[in-house]
Amino acid sequence: MDVKTAKRLLREEIWTELEAKGVARFPLPCHGRIPNFAGSDEAADRLRTLAEWTRAKTLFVSPDFAQRKIRENALSDGKTLVMASPRLRQGYVVVHPDDVEGLTVSASTITGAFKHGKIVGSEKIPRSDLVIEGAVAVDVRGNRLGKGGGYGDAEIKTLRARFGPIPVAVTVHDLQVVKAVPFEDKDEKIHIIITPTRVIRVQT
Repeated sequence: MDVKTAKRLLREEIWTELEAKGVARFPLPCHGRIPNFAGSDEAADRLRTLAEWTRAKTLFVSPDFAQRKIRENALSDGKTLVMASPRLRQGYVVVHPDDVEGLTVSASTITGAFKHGKIVGSEKIPRSDLVIEGAVAVDVRGNRLGKGGGYGDAEIKTLRARFGPIPVAVTVHDLQVVKAVPFEDKDEKIHIIITPTRVIRVQT
């Protein structure tokens, strides 16, 4: 079986399992998406306890629904938030915490980020100290499977090309941590997996 077929089959397997077990949350169906999952807020709060989070002044967070609480936590903790626009159609949005005091919940949504933040091109993204992405599946060797559009990999590549090595964390449900994710040489590696119940440092 070729890698692309294996990736497609694993995505379908995870999407089906999350829905069958009642783990998938709005927006539904989760097929074709980076799934929102039961416990995403708990995973966001667990991420908040890590030293990488504490040290970070600027966080790059994906625009997916499952990572909304992470974006809220970042702004509440006084960190600058950088978010890719959905499908990278409008570049990137930078939200400064001083501009959204008392509005962190609203500013953590895609609509709110565009309202309160500033749209910039890739050449004007501020240096991010930690990248947080969503995923369909991950494994403990640092392989991440997205929804198939390549946007997460493109975001990580852009940041690493500009700023060098940056740690990448992913928040997922425990059911999304699998034995092995099919990967290609072009796929970007991740470093930390956070679920509602645990933190996994990938094996290098």
